[in-house]
Amino acid sequence: MSLKDQITEDMKTAMRARDADRLSAIRMLLAALKQKEVDERVTLTDADVLVIVDKLLKQRRDSLSQFEAAGREDLAAKERLEIDVLGAYLPRQLSGEEVQAEIEAVIAELSASGVSGNPLMGKTMGALKGRLAGKADMTQVSALVKARLSQG
Repeated sequence: MSLKDQITEDMKTAMRARDADRLSAIRMLLAALKQKEVDERVTLTDADVLVIVDKLLKQRRDSLSQFEAAGREDLAAKERLEIDVLGAYLPRQLSGEEVQAEIEAVIAELSASGVSGNPLMGKTMGALKGRLAGKADMTQVSALVKARLSQG
């Protein structure tokens, strides 16, 4: 069963359980998936779905921090619920050591193929994005790559 099919089944389950909050979050996700399919006239793969889930999670985390700073606990609670629902569709997150090992492997591969200097950051992030999509926070990965490349 594809990830999109699983999300649709979860929506039906939430409807049967009359779980309005969960249903709202799942419908929001399905709307984002449908929008992407219509805009680009494609059928989404599981990898595409993960990218969209990751993007929506990032938006929710940003909103959560802003709502907490403004003292809007009612809206922050809604964002936390959506983060929990969306987070369930991501694969297991990699540990720091696993991410570091992937970074080292990609840098070694790219250095072996002759890429060095300034283009190495972009090429490294491009390769890591495919490998780590949904499995790690790419903002943190970028910071780790930058620190690793500045070491030499």
